[in-house]
Amino acid sequence: MTESATRAAYDAVAVLYADLFRTYLDDLPLDRSMIAAFADLVRGRGPVADVGCGPGQITAFLHSLGVDASGVDLSPAMLAQARADHPHLSFAEGTMKALDLPDASLAGVVAWYSTIHLEPAELPEAFAEFHRVLAPGGHLLLAFQSTDGDAPEPFDHKVVRAYRRPVEYLAGTARRTGLAEVARLLRRPNENERSPAGHLLLRKP
Repeated sequence: MTESATRAAYDAVAVLYADLFRTYLDDLPLDRSMIAAFADLVRGRGPVADVGCGPGQITAFLHSLGVDASGVDLSPAMLAQARADHPHLSFAEGTMKALDLPDASLAGVVAWYSTIHLEPAELPEAFAEFHRVLAPGGHLLLAFQSTDGDAPEPFDHKVVRAYRRPVEYLAGTARRTGLAEVARLLRRPNENERSPAGHLLLRKP
């Protein structure tokens, strides 16, 4: 799936998406705990980028936890929603495979369900870019639809094609790009989800 197709698909649903996910973290204590742990690790160490931020709900949650967070997204319509909902925060258009950021400039990167649309061959490129912009000791937090199987699985995401990926598969990709695993979480799906929820916390040595 090309970036232009992904951008167009999210532009088309931005208002609905923002309404649907504005408060969805309220009912996900385990997911919030992973973000809170990440926040504890990066707070006061420098800026953090929420890459694929959508309407900015994760960026805003990080900010509420004392993190110097800003958002990056492909979709201009999503960014318009983010700026409307969170006018006190900074949001910029960009791609996770070529971030407009200097080397080693970030204390942290969050990719919250934003790597799911990458084709398998594109995933190492994105991880290498995350590695590039992280300062030594910086952290990366990933959230993604996972699977109990051993290999990635394409699925009919409601916006645009996406992949479920096993936690170990993503951890292995991270290791090969120089990122070390700190923690992982695999949460069973709730009544509104079709897949297990995977989370990986990684560190640049």
